[in-house]
Amino acid sequence: MINQRGQILLCHVTGTRNWDIPKGMQDPGESTLQAAMRELVEEAGLAFDSDAFEDLGSFDYRPDKRLHLYKVRAPETLDCLDHLCCTSHFPHHITGKATPEVDGFRWAARDQVRSLCWPRMAQRLLSLDW
Repeated sequence: MINQRGQILLCHVTGTRNWDIPKGMQDPGESTLQAAMRELVEEAGLAFDSDAFEDLGSFDYRPDKRLHLYKVRAPETLDCLDHLCCTSHFPHHITGKATPEVDGFRWAARDQVRSLCWPRMAQRLLSLDW
């Protein structure tokens, strides 16, 4: 998701120092667009009509993983991110307690991506026109 200032929405990955874009695995029978829409809802609580998603294509991410990316232009009203929430959880590695995958949100300028994201994600994001 890209805002009016050309910044990208990043989610803080719980338990790490890194930020990432909302993304995840495609469920059986789900299109890449349906997966992107679902992940945005689960990881940030944001829902948009399918026509808001611009298909950027499929990219190698790791030897065992490809990403199919979509770009969404944020509405002008989405300046403050305080209301965003993650409903996708994993069991905490020590306590077993349900822990949100994402515990924070921010807008990041292009020149901040390399220092915030994992190197492979930063490289992919910076190779795209946004």
